[in-house]
Parts: sequence; structure tokens; C-alpha cells
Amino acid sequence: MYSDALKNGRKIFAVAPMIDWTDRHCRYLHRQISRHALLYTEMVVADAIIHGPRDRLLGHDAAEHPVALQLGGSDPAKLAEALRIAEAYRYDEINLNVGCPSDRVQSGTFGACLMLTPETVASCVAAMKAISKAPVTVKCRIGVDEQEPEEALPDLMTRVLDAGADAIWIHARKAWLKGLSPKENREIPPLDYDIVYRMKQRWPDVFIGINGGIQTLDRAAAHLAQVDGVMLGRAAYQNAAILADVDHRFYGEPAVEADWNGLRDRMMAYVERHIGNGGRLQHVARHMVGLFTGLPGSRRYRQILSTDANKPGAGPEVIAAAFAAVDFTGERERVSA
Repeated sequence: MYSDALKNGRKIFAVAPMIDWTDRHCRYLHRQISRHALLYTEMVVADAIIHGPRDRLLGHDAAEHPVALQLGGSDPAKLAEALRIAEAYRYDEINLNVGCPSDRVQSGTFGACLMLTPETVASCVAAMKAISKAPVTVKCRIGVDEQEPEEALPDLMTRVLDAGADAIWIHARKAWLKGLSPKENREIPPLDYDIVYRMKQRWPDVFIGINGGIQTLDRAAAHLAQVDGVMLGRAAYQNAAILADVDHRFYGEPAVEADWNGLRDRMMAYVERHIGNGGRLQHVARHMVGLFTGLPGSRRYRQILSTDANKPGAGPEVIAAAFAAVDFTGERERVSA
């Protein structure tokens, strides 16, 4: 995937992995809006795959592809064992989390903590490459705590590339392991996109993607003039309608009006299947709440999904009622911004 993208000058647009958000229902929704965007799972810890409910952690709908599995861990042997299990689920990419600063991750000495031990990251990548048939990539920060990014980031990149990493996604902020919450770590450390651009200039033959604070497709396009991939997180989740123009702007598809009625029908069918398998409407509907932010009727849309989806026996008809509340006039200009 990444070598072909570099060879053919193709850019990759991705939706970032987000804990508690990018589960299989979220990814299914996003795939109905964009055929080509690369989707990521939530971070799944290697120990959980080894000892936990594998189908629940790794299962996904065939429609989600291309989809990447993000792993958390710092033990090369455990990551390799988790990958042996995950191989049966046929993910298109395996990504190692070297950027999450949460307390839960720090207690396990992985995520952003790994920026402090780049030799460990390299060992993990080498172990993963020995198992995985899919590309193995790293998602990191530019540094943590008192590290100097101009030294720490190239050191990490050199080591993981020597270990065989196929691509590197860089969140263009430091992470502070002490004193800032995960939310604050997404907002307070200043963004430094230029250092990511410099890494691309230093490694022109390596796929390098950028993440962090990117809010619109226009900004995404500007970054893609400098690097190979762009990754949106909360902007894509909180207003998923933005994805409706991704295939046209970044993958050469014809410009067409978004088929929101078709989306409604596909999500209703998906919900019906999910409920039939013992699930609840809310498992899916919670990811749809921000879909039409800013459109007339979006407030009523949110109210219906937020309240009626939680009621006993709620089914696909709630989605139909919510969509009926929205006025889609002028939608095209909004999501293209």
C-alpha cells in the first residue's frame, strides 16, 4: 500500500485511531461516506488480544476495508503473538501506537512513553515485521516532555526505518507525560507542522503522514503538498459529513452530491443486523450524532438520536426520524470547506 503510494505519487487520507470512538460501528459509518479513506481501529493492547475476547476486539465488517489495526504494547514477543492471532482478521495495515499519552497507557509503559526508548520501538517493529503480511507502521509524536524534537524524532525514525517500518505517521505535537490530561495533550502543546515537513525532506523515499489539529479538507490538501498522507481525528468524527468530499478531492472520483438518503437506508439495514445479533441501536447511533453539524435541523437530529436511541426496543425507525429532521439544502458547500 505505502510503497505503491510513493511509487505512483498517490496521497493517503486517513481517519485517526481514537480510543472509545473508532470502533467497528464508527468505521462502518465512515466507510459508507467515503469509499477510499484509510480507517483505523481504536488502539488494541497486545495483552488483550492474547488473553481477551478476540472476535470482539478484532472483528470487523468486510465493508470497512481498507482498515488498519492499531496495536499498543512494548514487549516485542507479545506484539508478535498478538499479530499471529490478528493475521486471521486480514487487516490492511498494522500500526504501533507511540503517541498516546493517557495514564492507562503510561502505566503499561507504552504509547507515547516509547518515545523515550526508541530502541524498544525498533525491536517491536522488527518483531511485528517478522509476522505481519500487511505493512507495519508507526504513529508517534514529535517528542515527549523535555526531549528536543529535532533530535528525538529523527533518532526514532532512523531506528524504526532500519527495523523495517513501512511508513511513519507523525502527530505534530509533543506529549507531556506528567501534568497534562490526554485532552490537554491534544490542545496545549503547540503544533509544529514544519518539523514533519523537514522529516519528509530528509527521507524523501519514506512515506510520512501528518496528524494533529487539522480541521478541514482545505488544510488537509495544503499538508499533502508537503507530505504523503494526512490524518484527521476529531474533525472527522464530530462532523463525519466532511468525509463526503474525500473521494473526489484526494482519490480522483467524480464530484457527486452526497446521497444522504442512501446513507440512511444503509445504516438502518446495518442497525437491523446489529440488533438481530443481540446489539443495541445506541452502539451505532452514538457515532452518528455529529453527522450534520451546522445544517438546519441538526439540533433536532441530535436530540432524536441522543434520546430515542436509548429507549427500550429502539430500532432503525429512529434513524429514519432523525434524518427526516434535517434540511440538506446547501450541504455541498459546507462539507467541502
